[in-house]
Amino acid sequence: MTETDRLLKRLDSLLDKVEPLIPDLPEGITEFNGGAFRWQNYGHNGLFHKVNQPARISLTDLQCIERQKEKIDLNTQQFLAKLPANNVLLWGPKGTGKSSLIKALLNEYQAKGLNLIEVERNDLGDLRKIIETLSLKQAHFILYCDDLSFEADDLSYKAIKVVLDGSLSSTPENILIYATSNRRHLIPEMMSDNIASQNISGELHLNEAIEEKLSLSERFGVWLSFHPFNQNQYLQIVDYWLNKLGFNSPDMETVHKASLKWALEHGSRSGRSAWQFARDWTGRHQLKSRT
Repeated sequence: MTETDRLLKRLDSLLDKVEPLIPDLPEGITEFNGGAFRWQNYGHNGLFHKVNQPARISLTDLQCIERQKEKIDLNTQQFLAKLPANNVLLWGPKGTGKSSLIKALLNEYQAKGLNLIEVERNDLGDLRKIIETLSLKQAHFILYCDDLSFEADDLSYKAIKVVLDGSLSSTPENILIYATSNRRHLIPEMMSDNIASQNISGELHLNEAIEEKLSLSERFGVWLSFHPFNQNQYLQIVDYWLNKLGFNSPDMETVHKASLKWALEHGSRSGRSAWQFARDWTGRHQLKSRT
C-alpha cells in the first residue's frame, strides 16, 4: 500500500467518524402563498424558513405617520397589481415606526399573496442568489432589510447596491426591496469626505467618496423620512394603545404625566416608548384590580 493509499484510508475513517456529528440541514420553504419568511445562510447553502408568529400590527395601529403610510401603501398596491413600483428606503430615528410599517403591510396584504422575506445585513451577499431563486416563482416578494447601516470601511453595501441598479440583469418585476435605516445615506458621512470636494467655476464637484455614498441611497426610488414625535403626538399614541389594551380612566391627566416621565426615563418620545408605557401601565392596573 502506497503512502497516498494510507492517507486516503485514514481520511475515509475520519469522515466516517465526523459525518454522524454533522447535523442535517432543516427543510426549507419552496412554495410561497403569502406570509412572513426568513432567509437563513448555512455556509454554502441557504434556505427560506417560515416565520410562524409574525408581528400582528395593523396599519391602523400606526399613529401620526399618515404621509408615510399613504405613500408606501400605494407603492405596495401598485406592486401587487403588477404595475410599476419602486424599492423603498425608510429612514429616521429609532422607534418612529419604520419597521412596524413594513410588518403592517404584510398583515394588510398577506391574503392577497404578499410574501415578506427578512434578509439580515450579514446575508446581503446572498441577495443575488435569493433574487434568482424567487424570480422563478409566480408570487410577489418584498425583501425586508431592517436597520441597514454600514461603517466607512464596510464594503458589504456594494452587494445591495448592485442588486438595486448596477448589474447587467434587471431585478424581476415580482421582487422589491424595502429597507430601514437610521441614516439617510446608509453610510456615515465624514467631514474628511468634503475636503477633496472642489469648486470649479462656481460649481461644486463632490469628492468621489461622497458620490459613492450618495449613489447607494439614490437607488431606492422612494425615500420616506421619519421624525421624532412632539409631545402631543406622543400622547395621542399613548391614548391609542391604552384604549386598544382596554384601559379607561377619568383621570387621564395623571396618566399623561406618568407617560411623559416614562418617555424622559427612556430617552425618547417614540411610538415604541408609547406602546411600552401603555403595556406597563395597563398591565399593572389590571393586575391590581384583580387582586
